[in-house]
Amino acid sequence: MRRGQVLKKIIEPDIKYQSALVAKFINYIMKSGRKAIARGIVYGALEESEKKLGKKALEVLDQVIRNAGPELELRSRRIGGANYQIPYPVKPERKTTLALRWIIEAAQSKKGKPMVEKLSQEMIDAFNNTGIAVKKKMDTHRMADANRAFAHFAW
Repeated sequence: MRRGQVLKKIIEPDIKYQSALVAKFINYIMKSGRKAIARGIVYGALEESEKKLGKKALEVLDQVIRNAGPELELRSRRIGGANYQIPYPVKPERKTTLALRWIIEAAQSKKGKPMVEKLSQEMIDAFNNTGIAVKKKMDTHRMADANRAFAHFAW
């Protein structure tokens, strides 16, 4: 039996930029409760990308999320003994979550540099509509487009 919906936790804005989005980014980077290290990585990456792109850090982060966040995603649904991949529009909060997750995964997959540099480079790539995170978004859209024939199964 289903239970009631879980209330969303309100994330406090971060210290430096007074932004809940940056605070969420810091929380995604954080491992084993080491928030100070995660904060240093995110602030360093934002400052570095701010210098290289010549725009404010929050503008850069907003554009990165717009460029790396998907509009459509696939969900499996079982209908009459067959599983279909059905494209669904992505809610804004999930779009942000996926974009941040993909950027972090892309940065972590690179080798040989400190995390600040890898994250900064991935953010710059996403800002310019290139890079691994944007490629993942394009792949998701391509798959959703290929399965558009099953969209009538969406509930």
